[in-house]
Amino acid sequence: MTTTTSTERGHMGELVRYFLRLGCLGFGGPVALVGQMERELVDGKKWLTKEQMREAIAICQSLPGPLAIQVGIYISYLRGGFWGAWAGGWAFIFPNFVIVAALGALYVYLGDLQPVTAIFYGVSPAVIALILHSCYRLAKLGMEDWLQWAIAVVCLAVTVILQAEVALLFIGAGIVGILYYGSLFKRTPAALSLATPPVLAQLAPGAAGSGSTIGKLLLFFLKAGSLTFGSGLVIVPFLEQGLVQQFGWLDERQFLIAVAIGMISPGPVVITATFVGYLVGGFWGSLASTVGIFLPSFLLVLIAAPLLARHRGNPNVQGFVKGAYAAAIGTILGACILLGRIAIGDWLTALIGVASLAVLFRWKVSNPMLIAATAVVGLIAYPLLQPAWVMVK
Repeated sequence: MTTTTSTERGHMGELVRYFLRLGCLGFGGPVALVGQMERELVDGKKWLTKEQMREAIAICQSLPGPLAIQVGIYISYLRGGFWGAWAGGWAFIFPNFVIVAALGALYVYLGDLQPVTAIFYGVSPAVIALILHSCYRLAKLGMEDWLQWAIAVVCLAVTVILQAEVALLFIGAGIVGILYYGSLFKRTPAALSLATPPVLAQLAPGAAGSGSTIGKLLLFFLKAGSLTFGSGLVIVPFLEQGLVQQFGWLDERQFLIAVAIGMISPGPVVITATFVGYLVGGFWGSLASTVGIFLPSFLLVLIAAPLLARHRGNPNVQGFVKGAYAAAIGTILGACILLGRIAIGDWLTALIGVASLAVLFRWKVSNPMLIAATAVVGLIAYPLLQPAWVMVK
């Protein structure tokens, strides 16, 4: 009993230390963060197998909420059980919350963050390169045959054409996977259960109502965390509609700065919620927004993870996982194209993107080093070139 308890505490301490470090130093959005976890925890620490990592990505991609955080919660669940999931997940989020809430305070009390535009100019193309490089690694990890690639191409096309992520794509891709890889005549409750949480999530938080601004922030971001599939990369249209058009809490420029803060900060892009919360409601607004955007991820992953663990060997579950994984690859590539239209607008940003991608494939450069280098390029080049399209496109 003593040995078991000490082992669990050891795992808990390892989880907290690792995810605190990842929260401080992990750049590049959800795919880059997932790629970093795959590299460090599968190839490095051997905390889980490639198969477990692939399952983690597929099941988390098929649920609403930010992908990187959900994968972190799922890995923490496998490593440290129920309480390990809470400890690892909030350890991942905490450094991002502190950094972005501090930036929100600076923005409120100093009036503006002028260098943000210059940093955004240099860093954004590098972020696109990080996403593409990580997507390549994830494709190598889990894409196995022609059907998965066909699903990925369809999801990529739909994402680009509609300029949004379609939640039903993941459920549909999972069903196609069940039909092709699983058994047509074995309908297991597990396979249906995996597709159920997203549907239920769409029926859940719909109240806006009256009440304080803090309460409205909490409800709005609970809804965002429950209804937005995949990642912060494709949550931007949902946030813009609510924050700018529906509630009028931010103007267009403030919203773009909030998105820029999410992109240049370590950790998941949806940490934008913390910055928005501080602008609208001060410290308590930032706290409410952060809890709202991330809490659904914990609940959904902890519901789905035991189901997946219990029925991992079921061919229908494996088929759903393969189909959803392929949809994830296609949708993220589609989101990358949409973001590229915002990040790349002249010869220098195109050069930064290509050079960053070449560096990532040729040398093992850390994400923080690449982000720092391109931020310096942006700070130097932006005052000289003064591109009018930045923060406008």
